[in-house]
Amino acid sequence: MKELIRKYLQEASRFEATGPDELEAYRIKYLGKKGIIPELFSRFRNLDPSEKKETGKLINELKELVSNRVREQKEKLETTHSQSSAIDLSLPGEPYQLGSRHPVSIVKNEMIGILQRMGFTIAEGPDIEDDWHNFTALNFPLEHPARDMQDTFFIEKNPDILLRTHTSGVQVRVMEQNEPPIRIIAPGRVFRNEAISARAHCIFHQIEGLYIDRDVSWADLRQALLYFSKEMFGKDTQIRLRPSFFPFTEPSAELDISCMICGGKGCPVCKYSGWVEILGCGMVDPNVLASCHIDPKMYSGYAFGMGIERTALNIYQIHDLRLFFENDIRFLNQFKSAI
Repeated sequence: MKELIRKYLQEASRFEATGPDELEAYRIKYLGKKGIIPELFSRFRNLDPSEKKETGKLINELKELVSNRVREQKEKLETTHSQSSAIDLSLPGEPYQLGSRHPVSIVKNEMIGILQRMGFTIAEGPDIEDDWHNFTALNFPLEHPARDMQDTFFIEKNPDILLRTHTSGVQVRVMEQNEPPIRIIAPGRVFRNEAISARAHCIFHQIEGLYIDRDVSWADLRQALLYFSKEMFGKDTQIRLRPSFFPFTEPSAELDISCMICGGKGCPVCKYSGWVEILGCGMVDPNVLASCHIDPKMYSGYAFGMGIERTALNIYQIHDLRLFFENDIRFLNQFKSAI
């Protein structure tokens, strides 16, 4: 048996691998479950005790030799492969492709730029809100439909904690912590428990504005929205305000702009009405001011909010909201020129 092991030692020491498959075959031959070395250990148990010391030493020597040989040959093959696949500096270079901004980011940045020029500053808040900042302080009655599980993602272990359904909670936080005058915008991601379709999604982005000071009037709101609309959608844009209802504003309205496609004449985009809705707005309800420790007899204000995806749909004439969330490079590459 000792002569056989010495033969294996000579054979194993001369091995040179020409490829990874050959090296793996060598490893299995000696170290595999049914390989030479496990077989030698199996036979070792039946040897005469007087032979075990020298024979065991030879088997361990063979095992160490094979293990080192496998490691050395593996490193040699990897080095050879690395050298063979090194960059050929004589080849012509491949230019990097420029990336593109997401259309939602493009529209959001444009909105923020316009509103900052109007004197608004950016305020931010958490995506996970509590009931007070998301609903109660904004004059939502307990029985209001927006509190229903069909609209809101509540945290199961604590029904007082939820994923914010609008960025109005940021307005509440700012009013609680600052004295008027206040002029802020709150861009951010919001969540609603809605079925995903071409016109709706459970995740989307909003930008809301708030202005509070002495003697703020409806005329101030209308003028601000007219200026914003002309800057955002073109100088020929016309606006109209339709009465609406929001718990946190009174009076409230929806703002429509003249259709950018047909110029107000009527087309499929505007459903042949000549108008496209872009945002909701109104004068801040006195109850909201009082909840945030602002005297409604001394101060008044207006607020507005719009969906960024919905605005991007109108600007780029995209017909499916889901495209914004699919990260299809073919879709995103279309906006390179819009950076």
